[in-house]
Amino acid sequence: MPAILDRLESFDVSPERGFLPRRDPLRKLPPTFGEWEYLGANLPKLLVSDRLRREIEGLRPLDASFLRGDAQVERGMLLLSYLGHAYVWGGSAGAEPPRRLPAGLAVPWHAVAARLGRPPVLSYASYALHNWRRLDPDRPVALGNICLLQNFGGGVDEEWFILVHVDIEARAAAALAAVAPAQRAVVAGDAPELERCLLAVAGALEGINQTMNRMPEYCDPYVYYHRVRPYIFGWKNQPALPEGLVYDGVAAYGARPQQFRGETGAQSSIVPALDAVLGVAHANDPLRAYLMEMRQYMPPKHRAFIEAVEQGPSVREFVLARAGSAPSLRDVYNRCVELIEAFRATHLEYAARYIHHQARAGAGNPTDIGTGGTPFMPYLKKHLDETAAGRLRTVDSPAA
Repeated sequence: MPAILDRLESFDVSPERGFLPRRDPLRKLPPTFGEWEYLGANLPKLLVSDRLRREIEGLRPLDASFLRGDAQVERGMLLLSYLGHAYVWGGSAGAEPPRRLPAGLAVPWHAVAARLGRPPVLSYASYALHNWRRLDPDRPVALGNICLLQNFGGGVDEEWFILVHVDIEARAAAALAAVAPAQRAVVAGDAPELERCLLAVAGALEGINQTMNRMPEYCDPYVYYHRVRPYIFGWKNQPALPEGLVYDGVAAYGARPQQFRGETGAQSSIVPALDAVLGVAHANDPLRAYLMEMRQYMPPKHRAFIEAVEQGPSVREFVLARAGSAPSLRDVYNRCVELIEAFRATHLEYAARYIHHQARAGAGNPTDIGTGGTPFMPYLKKHLDETAAGRLRTVDSPAA
């Protein structure tokens, strides 16, 4: 019999916040790391004055082992990731990016990333999951009550783009909390309980789509493409850094260029987890390989959560076996799939409007390659088609 998920907390998932940290992210490191904090706090000013690279090249190689506890390590990763990407992508327009990272940044970045089980590159976990604070600590994590801890250039478009993702993560909590009960209902053969669980998933997805639809309120496509997107590219399948990036002083890399993908929403664990519980399948092709690669950029416990859901009992097979006898169960299952389809359709529409239709701004910011280093338009369309194929028809049977 397939295993049932353990407690959510064992995967760093909570029923109140989902994949967001249970405690609000740390806002400042101890004085030992004052240089990192100074550069982070002044990053927009240093970028616009063209002083950032000089400052980073003068960094002392601080010992990251003095970071204590998960909150400090995540804060260190956030700062170093922003500084690393600002160093690479923060030059004047048209200038080629550097091929090497100074040791004062590269060595602690690699050390902190190793402690977290993620590559030393800006990933979604630092860009969104651990990059917010509440304006009113007595109110929830939601748009209107959150702001960023760290920016590249600042401005409402950058702020809103990331905060929309934070709000989506918070709204996903109710869906994630329903996953284990849904699989237990399958094992127990309890169709009414499974229907209640799927209704909770659908309710959460409705809220997620409402937030996703708000992206254009404060994030303009032109500003996003020219002022926000350039900083979040990585150095894998990146035309401006075809060989990758050398991390000076990192013995494990032996002075060889490293290739890591840039920050992308494909590194969020929400949709993979919901695909897993609903049995939305992706063909075994380069897109699936890319999706599996994206898991290496997720926090390891979140990755383990997805894998545990995939190994659990099949909700889809249970619903499929009752497609004729339990039409309301089939309908709510289809509603969940349709809402994921709607989310992916909006994502595809935004990709076209915010990136594909923009005027190319140089080799480092291509309109046909995503920040994760993929031909994103065909990939997103294929995501959408595969999700739509997951709906159950009225006359479906176990043999369908």
